[in-house]
Amino acid sequence: MTQAPVNTEFTNFLQKAVEDALKNRGNVNVLIAGKTGVGKSTLINSIFQGDLAKVGNGRPVTTNTTEIKKEGIPLSIFDTRGLEVAKFEETFSALEKFTKERSKETDPNKHLHVAWICITEDSRRLEEAEIKLAEMLDQYMPVIGVITKSRFEDPDFRNHIREELPCLRNIVHVRAIKEIFPDGYELKTLGLKELVELTIEVVPESIRNAFTAAQKVSLKIKINRAHKIVATAATAAAGIGAVPVAFSDAIGLVPTQVSMLAGISAVFGLHITSAFLGTLLSGAMVGSGGTIGGRLLVANMLKLIPGAGSVVGGMISSATAGTLTALFGEAYIAALCTLLSNNPDAQPTAQQISDAFKTELQRKNLSFGET
Repeated sequence: MTQAPVNTEFTNFLQKAVEDALKNRGNVNVLIAGKTGVGKSTLINSIFQGDLAKVGNGRPVTTNTTEIKKEGIPLSIFDTRGLEVAKFEETFSALEKFTKERSKETDPNKHLHVAWICITEDSRRLEEAEIKLAEMLDQYMPVIGVITKSRFEDPDFRNHIREELPCLRNIVHVRAIKEIFPDGYELKTLGLKELVELTIEVVPESIRNAFTAAQKVSLKIKINRAHKIVATAATAAAGIGAVPVAFSDAIGLVPTQVSMLAGISAVFGLHITSAFLGTLLSGAMVGSGGTIGGRLLVANMLKLIPGAGSVVGGMISSATAGTLTALFGEAYIAALCTLLSNNPDAQPTAQQISDAFKTELQRKNLSFGET
């Protein structure tokens, strides 16, 4: 399919929608601490997009703490090493100073939002350094205990950690990669979704979309956050249509609907640009050629609403505006689910997404019958 030409004004409009979606998504900062060999890199790569722990050593921010970040992923990992006795005091002092400074930042995107304290199951005990570090971090952010390299969920060890560290918001047994024994017995991954779900409950609401986009283990969380975006957009569209307007004036709904698509794309962790949105919207159109514009977009979306064509005088009501927007958004979520259901970490092309979206819209249209 050839993308329809896009005029400069509409290109600028799409670019603004992308910028707003990325700004509203924000950036989440996760601090991960643990002794050498505890499995932090494996944990990072198993949960987050982009093989972050493989892109390099990161940018040093304190003694033995580096920031790991990759363009396009709304996440910074602060990897703290050096919890061994010989290095601990130096590491602890520098990290405490850094944590205090970050907590005073006026920009919430620069705060440290959650800490994972990684404790290997093989150790069977807590080190004094781990206790001291967790208690310090608890003053500034939620802290979750992660028992790494777990072969089984030992309640005794978990209860021991809970007794020693009551400050922890929760404790999760995790096996980041499957393990196969010589006799062929296989231990599957464990606790990754649970860790993601517990984390999103304790981070600030303002950056939950960023964490959702960065993680790759739970498509369900992406879907749930996208539903919230659709609900907000539908409410806004209903407000716009509270006073019925002539169809020719319905282009006032377009910014809400395009912003909704950009927001859903952002929370799913897609690499969005104005060209991406242009391809997506042109795929949703009926017919070919012409310039992408507001009236054409609304005209084709309106065909999806049962009975819309018989609205007296061609007026669009509040209910119709809200239904139109919700239907459009839910169709887009369904299209993304079709593409990502087997691999939430995938990055389908703009054309693949556009084709899936168009298919989903046509399917819904057929289910409603002709309007």
